[in-house]
Amino acid sequence: MLECGMLERDRQTIRRCSVVLCKQLVVDAMLIQSLQADDILTESMAESILGEQTSQKRSWHLLQLLPKRGPRAFRSFCAALRETEQQHLCDLLTQSPERDGREAQLKSIQPEEEPEGKAGRLLMQTPEKKSEGQSLSENRTGTKRQRMKKSGSDKQTDRFVDPSLPFPTQEVIAAKRARTRESMEFSLDADSPINSPVLPCTSDFYLSHCQQSYRMNSSPRGFALVISNVTFDPCAAPDLDPRKGGEVDDEVLRKVLTELDYLVTVHRDLTAQGIRTCIEKFCRRSDHRTVDSCVVCLLSHGVDGAVYGTDGQVLQLDWVFEAFDNAHCPLLQNKPKMFFIQACRGDEMDCGVEQIDGPVRTSSPSCEQWDAGREEQGDAESRQNRDMGRPRIKLPQRSDMICGFASLKGTAAMRNTKRGSWFIQELNTALRLHAKDTHLADILVQVNRNIKEREGYAPGTAHHRCKEMSEFTSSLCKDLYLFPKYPSQY
Repeated sequence: MLECGMLERDRQTIRRCSVVLCKQLVVDAMLIQSLQADDILTESMAESILGEQTSQKRSWHLLQLLPKRGPRAFRSFCAALRETEQQHLCDLLTQSPERDGREAQLKSIQPEEEPEGKAGRLLMQTPEKKSEGQSLSENRTGTKRQRMKKSGSDKQTDRFVDPSLPFPTQEVIAAKRARTRESMEFSLDADSPINSPVLPCTSDFYLSHCQQSYRMNSSPRGFALVISNVTFDPCAAPDLDPRKGGEVDDEVLRKVLTELDYLVTVHRDLTAQGIRTCIEKFCRRSDHRTVDSCVVCLLSHGVDGAVYGTDGQVLQLDWVFEAFDNAHCPLLQNKPKMFFIQACRGDEMDCGVEQIDGPVRTSSPSCEQWDAGREEQGDAESRQNRDMGRPRIKLPQRSDMICGFASLKGTAAMRNTKRGSWFIQELNTALRLHAKDTHLADILVQVNRNIKEREGYAPGTAHHRCKEMSEFTSSLCKDLYLFPKYPSQY
């Protein structure tokens, strides 16, 4: 064994636990920073790990590096797990059979030893709080593991996972949670959103792309409105459950949009009329004139084409888009308007299917404008109102919009009770890592791709391996780059 490598005992422990670690380990900025502070990971290693597209790929990348990072790496990794409230994984590593005997391992995962009240509360906690926070069917007793060992069905834990295989990001669903038709934005628990800084756009990239894209150099870039409904009126909307984890989403959006140089306003728990009034006031802001774009985020329970207010009344999304169209919001004409909707669009659960095998831009509109001018030649009054004899350019009623939806029409969206929704997590990660050089439509394609890989994790329930698929619509007429932190003083 090389002197710079990990002790063989520690190496074998990580190898034996690799399957569980890949499923449950939360590799976020805090854990990585802890390992960096202990000189286990270099800065380039940290960036490459956080740059992975899914939680399990980040976990796998870290687990591949740790055995090569010296004899202190195992101890530092366990300390980092404790610091990031992943004690159950620390226990899994330090109380393995080879270290303390099988009895100690079984004791560490025995939920019956916890007080009844605590066990009940842990149903809604994330996996890192303790092994009870996982699906109960997985944590029932250590005897299940013994039976699997005897039958040979636990062979996967004795070897590494093939790194060429894709890792669907799995989520833990609280078992036995009552749910109604209107509250189908499912509550899940799992991995943390990346909070690494938004990567800056370079001067070379800006200069090579600014001419063919929307103007995006005002400071601030624009105004952002985030409306997040978390708690609903139990009298007016008894069927709408609290959106636990929704408060995480609006804070994640506030942070990332602020780093992208937007002035962000967050409103929490509004009725349908309150949402309407808030949007109307936002649209009328006179200072839209001085900025280059705007962002609107709506986070709530929803149905197809509408979102719920806290009073159980719905607000139609068509009205929202109309409020920002070229007629109703003239100060944002020809400027990109971005919408992100985290809400269900129906109550159907996407159970997924087994895999068997593995924007056109038009030419210059000048000819259309010229034809429009010819049609008006007989109108003397119109000719008198033309500037320099040219026809006034007209805009379509609605343009320059892009909207990301958390789920497809008719289907439910997924949300972690502690980490926030899948869609907002992936949007946050993609913006932080790729806004520096990626068109927003391509960023949303990346979000789609990452959400496609995710699936729920709740053995023994109808929600096990549930899926979600996001989508977006666009009437953008140019490339939309956010050019984060350019110029550098922003």
